[in-house]
Amino acid sequence: MWKFLGQGSNPCHSSDLGCCSDSAGSLNSCVTNVGADVLDLAETMVASTDGLVYEPAIFDLSPQQKEWQRMLQRIQSRLQEEHSLQDVIFKSAFKSASTALPPREDDSSQPPDACRIHGHLYVNKVAGNFHITVGKAIPHPRGHAHLAALVNHDSYNFSHRIDHLSFGELVPGIINPLDGTEKIALDHNQMFQYFITVVPTKLHTYKISADTHQFSVTERERVINHAAGSHGVSGIFMKYDLSSLMVTVTEEHMPFWQFFVRLCGIVGGIFSTTGMLHGIGKFIVEIIYCRFRLGAYKPVNSVPYEDGHTDNHLPLLENNTH
Repeated sequence: MWKFLGQGSNPCHSSDLGCCSDSAGSLNSCVTNVGADVLDLAETMVASTDGLVYEPAIFDLSPQQKEWQRMLQRIQSRLQEEHSLQDVIFKSAFKSASTALPPREDDSSQPPDACRIHGHLYVNKVAGNFHITVGKAIPHPRGHAHLAALVNHDSYNFSHRIDHLSFGELVPGIINPLDGTEKIALDHNQMFQYFITVVPTKLHTYKISADTHQFSVTERERVINHAAGSHGVSGIFMKYDLSSLMVTVTEEHMPFWQFFVRLCGIVGGIFSTTGMLHGIGKFIVEIIYCRFRLGAYKPVNSVPYEDGHTDNHLPLLENNTH
């Protein structure tokens, strides 16, 4: 089995890219106090009412949902250790079950204390900023603004959990880097930033073919304190940038005849190497054996002469006539 990982320019000229999101934040009155929108480098604002839904929710997970989150976090930790792209992220993921957050199994009487934002957006294929902050967004000629003046700053709490975030076509089974991420705000005026680099990826295996968009994430968080020089706006900011390159992952099987030819070559090489080693070993053994054998033919008797000399020649025996 061969797998190829190629890289080239992105030939897709579509101007839109889908973005799917499902997250929950710890904010009250989410319908009136929370705004989520996208502003890209082209100064184009994507209205949040087109594809995003705001729902009051309970931030704490039920026991079944906590088990789902722990399982997802364990998978994420294994994926970060494994560098085999085609085997782990894609092939194994397609075999897995649905990665969606299961519904609550308990009928909790606890009032909603958070805001769940889920849905999809179509954004331009340029760098942009998807952010969730206090106040509804209002567009104006120089960008947009959020009506946060009527919201008490002490009630800010941007603790959040990202159940799912993906770009492009929604493919069941793929686990994205931010799925299962949970952040707890230690201060009411805190900023969470996610810097995302999106790479279009074409996947072709013997089981499935799909156009996906894998991405890498760099996280950063800090407390907004204007008196200490830490300026900014509290909220959740996801700054994404799309790569101009495309990665193609292709899986191909080796033909049987080619496998058989290679197998014969390997077997023949083994026999040839074995014969060479046998010949070399035999040669070495013969050299050593012959040396010891020659050492055995020493004079068995010596004939002394009258003048004191010794004749070291072999005596003429009955069996030694030559």
